[in-house]
Amino acid sequence: MRENEKVYDAIQQAKNNGVKAVVATVVKVYGSSYRREGAKMYVDETEHHVGLISGGCLESDVREVAKTVLASGTPLLKLYDMDEDLVWGLGLGCPGKVQVYIEPVS
Repeated sequence: MRENEKVYDAIQQAKNNGVKAVVATVVKVYGSSYRREGAKMYVDETEHHVGLISGGCLESDVREVAKTVLASGTPLLKLYDMDEDLVWGLGLGCPGKVQVYIEPVS
């Protein structure tokens, strides 16, 4: 997965430059989703991000949750229910659930 290599490179750069960052990883998918388990997204304290964990519908919320994880230093496991009729209403085509683990880069 070439995209994950870019995430790993961003993590290494953050470590080298003393930048605080988090990594969000899809750990479980229930039903249909654009990305599968193992998809990763890097977000740093400047809100720079690399990688995707969905078709674009989760990334903005993950960036917001990343701020909380950066401030607390505590990882978070979050379940996103992608029921398009109840939550998004956008006809995205992936009405599954996605569990994402958001952790600080140590």
